[in-house]
Amino acid sequence: MVGICNFQILILIMDPSYERLLKDQKPKDLKKAVLRMRKMKKGLLDEKIHELHAGAFEQINCLACANCCRTTGPLLTQKDIERISKHLRLKPGSFVEKYLLIDEDSDYVFKVMPCPFLEDDNYCNIYDVRPKACREYPHTDQKNQLGILKLTQKNALLCPAVALIFKEL
Repeated sequence: MVGICNFQILILIMDPSYERLLKDQKPKDLKKAVLRMRKMKKGLLDEKIHELHAGAFEQINCLACANCCRTTGPLLTQKDIERISKHLRLKPGSFVEKYLLIDEDSDYVFKVMPCPFLEDDNYCNIYDVRPKACREYPHTDQKNQLGILKLTQKNALLCPAVALIFKEL
C-alpha cells in the first residue's frame, strides 16, 4: 500500500495537467457518479465508457504518467510468471523468489512498488511480456463495466484517463 506522502511525491513527476485531473477527483462525487451509472442499462454503460475510453487515451499519454506502475501492483497469474521468467531467462521459481510475494488473498504480487520493471523514463522493460493485469489496465475497454464499477471508481483516483472518463460522464 502506498502512503499519502509517497503519492504526493509521485504525483509531482507526472504531467501537471494529469495531476490536476486527479486532484479534481472527489471521492464523494465519484461515488455519486457510480450510483448514477448503476442505474444505466448494462449495454449502454459499456458503450458510453468504451467511447469515452477511446477519447481519453487520445488525450492521455501513459508515458507522461506511469502512476499505475508506481502505485498499483498487478496480480500475476501462473502464465504471467512463466512468460516473464522465460523472457528474463530465469526459472519460474527464481523469478518468484527474486520479484514476488504472496499477498493476503494468496495472489502473487511484486515485492516492491514502484514496479521493479519500470524505467526512469516511464517505459516498462518487460512491456512485450508484461502481466495480463498491466495489459488490461485501467479496464475501461472491457465488457461488463457494471460489474467492475468499484474498481473503476478506485482507478479514477490513480489514472488520469479514468479521471477524464468520469469527468465526461
